[in-house]
Amino acid sequence: MIHIKELKSGINIFKALSSEIRIQILDLLVKHHNLNLNDLAQKLNLTNGAITMHIKKLEESGLIHIVTNVGKHGLQKMCHLNEDKLLVELRGKEEDNFYETELRVGHYSNYAAVPTCGLATKDSLIGTFDDPRYFADPSRVDAGIVWLTEGFLEYRVPNYLKPTQSFKELQFMMEIGSEAPGTSENWPSDITFSLNGMKLGTWTCPGDFGDVRGTYNPDWWPQNCNQYGLLKIVRINDEGSFIDGYRIGQLTLPELDLDYKSDLMFRIEVDPESANKKGLTVFGRNFGNYDHDILIRVLYLEE
Repeated sequence: MIHIKELKSGINIFKALSSEIRIQILDLLVKHHNLNLNDLAQKLNLTNGAITMHIKKLEESGLIHIVTNVGKHGLQKMCHLNEDKLLVELRGKEEDNFYETELRVGHYSNYAAVPTCGLATKDSLIGTFDDPRYFADPSRVDAGIVWLTEGFLEYRVPNYLKPTQSFKELQFMMEIGSEAPGTSENWPSDITFSLNGMKLGTWTCPGDFGDVRGTYNPDWWPQNCNQYGLLKIVRINDEGSFIDGYRIGQLTLPELDLDYKSDLMFRIEVDPESANKKGLTVFGRNFGNYDHDILIRVLYLEE
């Protein structure tokens, strides 16, 4: 997500969005995930020179990025969206106190996995496909992708609060998908999030996406495996639990009774009792469409 907190800092983005053609380019990238310059020029009935100018403006604004690939007819410049959300704050407000951390998707502290399952680093598969024993392999901390059909991944989140501080909100951002044998766009899976053993809520992921190659996937990663997921933000505060701003549960932050000494155990799970039991994939660095692992932001109050 691109978050513009001050209007002046977003001038380049506002300029890029001032053109109807550039808006159409973004719409096409949302629909097709990635396109080369020739494809965009043909779809918009523009010359290559004209499309290059618009692409340059979008790239300079940070809305898209370009990856050069080798195609049948030589080098191709493929265009991708950088983020899928843009938040602009029109009314300034006092800065929240917060700290941020990033957990590797393979740096879980506890797990349970039922095949189909596996994990991989940017260089190779860890062990073999569909063997849960390798989820305990020490090299798992370097994994950039983890997937399972049933089970959970639990992460210990650092608690850096001081005795004079208290929790205001917890945010978890990650790229996730379902887990089908191979891939399937229509493969709904109920994915449950919890903190310290208390359920935040459940979100139904629509599929295990493989229609196009993930932007950051390593060259050796098979085309018939999970390619990318959806970027999701899970939050809990005094009002309840939310995913992308939509309420998924009634549990509030005060009910967790957290303080500066508390453990923070964040779990992502496919419950065997769920209606749509179709797996889970978590994408980190070097896999999927976003070049980060699980991002965590802790907002707090000073007493």
